[in-house]
Amino acid sequence: MSQEFHRIRRLPPYVFEVVNKLKAEARGRGEDIIDLGMGNPDLPTPQHIVDKLVETVSKPRTNRYSTSKGIPGLRRAQAAYYERRFGVKLDPETEIVATIGSKEGFANLAQAITAPGDTVLVPNPTYPIHSFGFIISGAVIRHVPMGTESEFMAGLERAMKHSVPKPSAVVLNFPSNPTAQVVDLDFYKDMVKFAYKHDVFLLSDLAYSEVYFDDCPPPPSILQVPGAKDVAIEFTSLSKTYSMPGWRMGFAVGNERLVAALTRIKSYLDYGAFTPIQVAATAALNGPQECVDEMRATYQARRDALVQSMAQAGWDIPSPPATMFAWAPLPEKFRHVGSLEFSKMMLEHAKVAVSPGIGFGEYGDGHVRVAIVENEQRIRQAARNVRRFMQNADAILAGETPDLRLDEPDPKPAEAS
Repeated sequence: MSQEFHRIRRLPPYVFEVVNKLKAEARGRGEDIIDLGMGNPDLPTPQHIVDKLVETVSKPRTNRYSTSKGIPGLRRAQAAYYERRFGVKLDPETEIVATIGSKEGFANLAQAITAPGDTVLVPNPTYPIHSFGFIISGAVIRHVPMGTESEFMAGLERAMKHSVPKPSAVVLNFPSNPTAQVVDLDFYKDMVKFAYKHDVFLLSDLAYSEVYFDDCPPPPSILQVPGAKDVAIEFTSLSKTYSMPGWRMGFAVGNERLVAALTRIKSYLDYGAFTPIQVAATAALNGPQECVDEMRATYQARRDALVQSMAQAGWDIPSPPATMFAWAPLPEKFRHVGSLEFSKMMLEHAKVAVSPGIGFGEYGDGHVRVAIVENEQRIRQAARNVRRFMQNADAILAGETPDLRLDEPDPKPAEAS
């Protein structure tokens, strides 16, 4: 009876748990840890959404079981959003199902459409549920390196040619978590052609559809491509768009067969989100959207503060065009230690938590993911800590514990005599 359970044995060690444990221990010692690791939106939920929740929760009978696939008004609101934002018409009855966050929806779809031994193509690096959802369901994952668009397409073709059994689905995630990479509609057109050619489904994670910056065009939906509904399902979330991460509200839309499969699986597993949350989510989608613009502006200002202050600290981080993450290459002196050890060193010596790239797949090991979930002041404080960390890189790599005097004001330059 001491043998590990079958599905648990299939799961690799959770890399992030190593950093999370160290972070908790440091905070237990009273240390001030600046957490740029977990992608947990910190902005307040817009007041009109909160007000709708409070109004609804006080009504009789709203405490009863809800509807697993989502209340009709919520599904109609999501259909209106897709038509308004992407020009895509969806049938709320057959092409939309509400999920308890996009992560839950993705994991349950994996349970619904794959059998033990099925093969699924997944980009690497990518958000862990894109792989683990299928691993839990018994499928075999074939990782495709996520380089440029053309490199990724070439990798998919090689994987189709050399995989046995033939893959049944391809996971897509743009804007990407963790790399922040974006694609245009032409890429999705190529992917739809690929799906028809190889008779595979496309599973698109569009959770960061509204978090984009600068002159980056609004990220498209794969369902904008003619014929995409025949081969694709897409997941969205209110977590980032409306700062509602703990509310757990998302959607799967698109292909009727896939939506029906997910809806049926969910009908056995849950009664849907709490009805007042679904009503408040409807208000979010149908209500004023200035809050989305404000969210985007806040994250852009934080992104700029991160890139600029870290560059001054000696760590060049590419400016992400979208998402709430920066995909940061390891500083040159630390490249040989790998992303997990670098993350541990950052936590111990700079008191800054980041997510090791290896946690998103083997091809992510040369990077860490930095989340912009702290205000600009805290981000600049993190950069000051990192500057001292970088200045003492040799001592840290030698196993020493230098006195970094974290977060002290920078010395004023000497006045000219």
